[in-house]
Amino acid sequence: MKILVRPTSTPQGASWQVCLDQHAVSFRSEAEARRFVSVLEERLKAPHTLPEWSRRIAS
Repeated sequence: MKILVRPTSTPQGASWQVCLDQHAVSFRSEAEARRFVSVLEERLKAPHTLPEWSRRIAS
C-alpha cells in the first residue's frame, strides 16, 4: 500500500491529506495526519491470525 502525506487547499483553508493508494483522508494539521499514518503502519505490521473457518478451508 502506498501512503503519501501531503498539504492541500480547500475552500475552507489549508489542510493535510493522507493518500492510501486511491483513497484520501483529510486532517486539520500535519501532526494529525502523521499520527494517523503511524497508527495505521503499527496496525498493518501487527501479527494477524486467520479465523478458524479459513484454516479449515486452506487444509
